[in-house]
Amino acid sequence: MSALPFTRVIGIDYSGAATADDPLPGIRVYLAQSDAPPCEVRPAPNPRHHWTRRRLAHWLLEQLRDAPPALVGIDHAFSFPLAYFQAHRLPLCWHAFLADFCDHWQTDALGVRVEDVRRGRVGRGVLRTGDARWRRLTDRRTGAKSVFHFDVTGSVAKSTHAGLPWLRFLREQLGARVHIWPFDGWRVPEDASVIAEVYPSLWRARFPREARSADQHDAFVVAARLWQALRSGELQAWLEPSLDAETRALADVEGWILGT
Repeated sequence: MSALPFTRVIGIDYSGAATADDPLPGIRVYLAQSDAPPCEVRPAPNPRHHWTRRRLAHWLLEQLRDAPPALVGIDHAFSFPLAYFQAHRLPLCWHAFLADFCDHWQTDALGVRVEDVRRGRVGRGVLRTGDARWRRLTDRRTGAKSVFHFDVTGSVAKSTHAGLPWLRFLREQLGARVHIWPFDGWRVPEDASVIAEVYPSLWRARFPREARSADQHDAFVVAARLWQALRSGELQAWLEPSLDAETRALADVEGWILGT
């Protein structure tokens, strides 16, 4: 077993569709613990319902606030390419980026869709846009699409623009109880849960899909692979990868996909 403190791993397949309060079949959550295969977690009180982004954020808050540390893998980007920071003259600081983004893209507000902000109907997102040709270093290394590449199959653009405000929500609510990797540091505190960006495509072929939907399978894959890595000791190396100083400094701003 790894010396890392996690007793649970949560894999999340995210969605940026509709509003923060619409139930979405594209949001799926799997939990891995003990020796059992990862199991799907459905929202209470009715497990036949789908998650909303707001309900998921509050469920994560409950899971991480008072329980032993957990590792959470979410499949949307946590930051933007360096070109975005340069174009908008932002300090090279993720925490400042997150605050600035949430000030312009209020995609967690009631009744607001990503498209509403993107098209200028709500908020000030038109002042914080990017080019679909811009990709982070971690995107280029893994083959992930740009966070500004909207309206294509497999795009993470909407899920990223919808999910970032909920990262800020969890940081504000949990304080030192949560560690957003790697922006809060590459080394994980012993008493904190960790939330990290993941890319299910890296691991999807390792696990038979069986009867799961595509979204279910991606969440399952994240939970299963992270749990394997925790138990084998691989996860420690993933959390503290061997990167040269220039790459690490860039990843401090742009983020890094766990397991690459």
